[in-house]
Amino acid sequence: MGSSPCDDASLPPQPHVLLFPFMSKGHTIPLLYLARLLLRRGVAVTVITTPSNRPFIAQSLQPSSGAAIIDLPFPETLPGIPAGGSGVESVDNLPSISLFFNFAMATQLLQPHFERLLHSLLPRVTFLVSDGFLWWTLDSASKFGIPRFVFFGMSNYIHVVLEEVFNNNDGPQTHNDELVSLTPFPWIRLCKDDLECLVLRSHTKTSTEFRKKVGSATANSYGMIVNSFYELEPLFIDYWNTEYSAPRTWCIGPLCLDQKVQYSKPKQASWTQWLDQKLEDKCCVLYVAFGSQAEVSAEQVREIASGLEESKVNFLWVVRKKSEWEVVEGIEERVKERGMIVREWVDQREILMHESVEGFLSHCGWNSVLESVCAGVPILGFPLMAEQPLNARMVEEELKVGLRVEVEGGLVRKEELEKKVRELMEGEKGKEARKKVKELAAMAEKAVEEGGSSWCTLETLIHETC
Repeated sequence: MGSSPCDDASLPPQPHVLLFPFMSKGHTIPLLYLARLLLRRGVAVTVITTPSNRPFIAQSLQPSSGAAIIDLPFPETLPGIPAGGSGVESVDNLPSISLFFNFAMATQLLQPHFERLLHSLLPRVTFLVSDGFLWWTLDSASKFGIPRFVFFGMSNYIHVVLEEVFNNNDGPQTHNDELVSLTPFPWIRLCKDDLECLVLRSHTKTSTEFRKKVGSATANSYGMIVNSFYELEPLFIDYWNTEYSAPRTWCIGPLCLDQKVQYSKPKQASWTQWLDQKLEDKCCVLYVAFGSQAEVSAEQVREIASGLEESKVNFLWVVRKKSEWEVVEGIEERVKERGMIVREWVDQREILMHESVEGFLSHCGWNSVLESVCAGVPILGFPLMAEQPLNARMVEEELKVGLRVEVEGGLVRKEELEKKVRELMEGEKGKEARKKVKELAAMAEKAVEEGGSSWCTLETLIHETC
């Protein structure tokens, strides 16, 4: 006789997972995908945020999702943030990205409110997943006996490379553009420019203290959740879990393949109609976007505009910062129907999945890399900050799903951009990258299906912690 459900009080309680994303859309979106995955596994989910960030989260998850959202009060003024940044609750809205470390350190002001929540929250929290930048959440979770998983939104490749650089090499001791091998991966050759934003820049007291706190909290966390999948980077996943004692890495991505998360956009959006027309005309389109945080100089924006114009390819360019709008003014008139400028938030995954899109000029943030891989679209890497130069190397040299631009005198010149855009969209290297990325897209789909590598990893994680 088969078993049947019962109301036995001895059954274990429903798992309850707390998600605490960092105050930035790029850091938040993957954890909202994770919320959906957990809910479909029968796990109760609570997302922690602040009042100004709540609307984006609520709209993204939608009321029917079943996830609870709790706000923690955010201070009106923050130490180290000028008066012009008063009331800022997100990195995306900082007056300057140079204020990042001050903002990140100031998030610790949320800790007393967070601990009061942990004391009263029911059902009891099974485990916490918090952004790596919220280092102080480890102390709070430990007080209540709650395992903390850290989430950075980066690849295993990046984690391994940075660990080797910080612990064993202290960064390449060469000229900025001279390549040196990385032990124990001699084929990986880095230069100072690849690590500038992570290793060499911002040697202030605040940035140094922040990095130490983040590093210590990461090493002492229960595990590290990584938005990747085993088939994408098996060497680096195995190396991390074999060579480093803590924390263990758990690959449960690509999280963007949770297609139930929707972001609002205008009905019959102009960019959707434009792409539909290009598909009807049998034209291939290059999607161009550089994220929401990086500050691109007016001179660089002009070089990008000229390069795209001279390349003669069809392109859809998302320009989110108002400071860049005036710089690109007039390009649409000059390229006529061949190019479109979008000045609003778009559903990037939907654009990449459009049949007309055959290339992505990207800053190589990890979310964007994964979305492009899952869509089967090759990438032209145009890194701007943080770990993006390393991601661009990974895209071209490890994954072989794209190319990357070269910098000359601190800028990517229009001639370089024109050449690489043409190669990606029309050349042999572009064709090879397109073939490879479609193979990885198929692997990604299998990884998140029942029985796939990521599906099994998440299943094990839930059972191990519950």
